[in-house]
Amino acid sequence: MKTLHLVRHAEAQDALPRQPDRDRPLTPRGERDALMMGQRLAARAVAWPEALLVSPATRTLATAGRLAQALGLGAAHLVVDERLYGASADVMLEVIAEQGAHVASLMLVSHNPGITELARQFHEELLHMKPAAVVQLVFEVDAWGDIDSAEPLESHVHLP
Repeated sequence: MKTLHLVRHAEAQDALPRQPDRDRPLTPRGERDALMMGQRLAARAVAWPEALLVSPATRTLATAGRLAQALGLGAAHLVVDERLYGASADVMLEVIAEQGAHVASLMLVSHNPGITELARQFHEELLHMKPAAVVQLVFEVDAWGDIDSAEPLESHVHLP
């Protein structure tokens, strides 16, 4: 059994002149929404992630940090992967597939449009992931590489 949480980063500030996109921080609302989503997940007693796979962008790192804080997870749970910045759904699936079979629950924090594309592969009714949205998927598979061809047993959408 594998549980995957797909998270779109929380609301980010618009880029300042000459500021690289990946350096955009969260807005105050984004900070609150990320922490609130973590608290809602903690209250639901969901399968807490053993690892948080995160894009290296400032806004995804801040979102993952707030989620980890609310779930009582330390910085050691954050795994920054350069490939997740601007990644397509296929690249995200490749990163997920590399995770060890001993890991039962993962959280992936990344960007649109890739994160919505990936979520829609498993939850077709989902049209667009809003900032700080979380899609929780449960699969009856032994290896992460098998989820791409599996139907989720459960799927839940959590909106801020």
